[in-house]
Amino acid sequence: MTSLSFLDACFEGVVPSILCTLAADGTPNVSYLSHVARLGDAQVALSNQFFSKTSANLRGNPRAALLIVDPRNGTQHRLDILYRGSVQGGPAFDRMAADLRATSVQLGMADVMRLRAIDIFDVLDVRQVQSDREAAPPGPPSGQSLARALAVTEALMRATALGGMVDAVLDALASAFGHEATLLLLHEPARGCLVALGSRGYGTSGIGAEVPLGEGLIGLAAQDRRPVRVGDASRLRRYGAAILAGSEQEARTRSVALPRVPDAMSQIAVPMEAQGRLQGVLFLESKRRMAFDAEDGLVLSLVARQLGLAIALAEAEAGDATPLAPSGQAEVARGRSAQVVHHAQDDSVFIDHQYLVKGVPGRLLMWMLDAHSASGRIDFTNREIRADAGMRLPELKDNLETRLLLLQRRLEDKRAPLRLHRPARGRIRLEVTARLDIVSDRNPS
Repeated sequence: MTSLSFLDACFEGVVPSILCTLAADGTPNVSYLSHVARLGDAQVALSNQFFSKTSANLRGNPRAALLIVDPRNGTQHRLDILYRGSVQGGPAFDRMAADLRATSVQLGMADVMRLRAIDIFDVLDVRQVQSDREAAPPGPPSGQSLARALAVTEALMRATALGGMVDAVLDALASAFGHEATLLLLHEPARGCLVALGSRGYGTSGIGAEVPLGEGLIGLAAQDRRPVRVGDASRLRRYGAAILAGSEQEARTRSVALPRVPDAMSQIAVPMEAQGRLQGVLFLESKRRMAFDAEDGLVLSLVARQLGLAIALAEAEAGDATPLAPSGQAEVARGRSAQVVHHAQDDSVFIDHQYLVKGVPGRLLMWMLDAHSASGRIDFTNREIRADAGMRLPELKDNLETRLLLLQRRLEDKRAPLRLHRPARGRIRLEVTARLDIVSDRNPS
């Protein structure tokens, strides 16, 4: 009997599987299934959603036939299976429920397609259906993915500051795996969302774009704390062309558009965790069908967990670092002038009418600009920021490094006359290259 482990592509849900059961009088009943999962080498699990006739037939005759299709070349395999029972919980159920949610969200049926139970079957026999088509191409050499994962983690280990870690992982994923587009988002627990801090392969950086927990593949992976894959987006509802992240759009919505590959066929979202806490999500897209298989999911999970631990360590080390003494005051900027507008309601900041950031990063920037305007200060420390009750940071796990990195990269992205530098661990230096006209509705001028 052919091992089910060689048929993983057939369980990706790209081509619906066909289940045939028999009624007591021998009448066949055929059902199309959106989700079939392999449970080891001797069992499969089928989604039980709407098919009462199928359930009735299995209670009378537990034997059935299942036709699965390899989406790479259409090769078909018949599985003779024996019904063992239904379950409404457990790891297999949770995995299939997460897959169904991912599909239903993209189909616009999140409140309709819900998994009631999964049916467990023993696999008695596996036979390839005779066809004139060629056999499936061989998979990648064994161990190649692990070698690539090692290359990514080695690049990560050479990085020091948080920004360097983000760039190292994005660059290494592109180099080692050849992924076309990669997005790295970090968790913002105070606002229940994920915030993009780096990307590769998109027309725009998307830095500052937000995804609520539970929304789309990225939000589902974060909410469920498990990888979510789509192998063929051609049968899913498309969301249309990517929203252009222009300055006018950002200023109107006070938000940054999430970058997209409009014709992406494959997507995978992998959560990053450390010590039981969600750190963020790695999201990858490809124009190729079936670009990410089960092994990719495992390897990317290893990379994501390593990155999650590194981020947690970077936050802890920055908080514990002893800052150096301030180096002095800035020279008065000459020539160009720039207007900085702050709205206290959501701490959104605009520079020359262009939206920059909101929330804690906006509050951080105004805190530094207030000190700069009052005394010309340019050097600040993590420690004094945390000690200032006016910043309203959580007492623990405040993700200060993440927020500073977001602010630093948004300033760079917008080519603003302000820059943040990190001269040493625990230190922030503000660079001002224009005369600033600061307007805030907390103290309007």
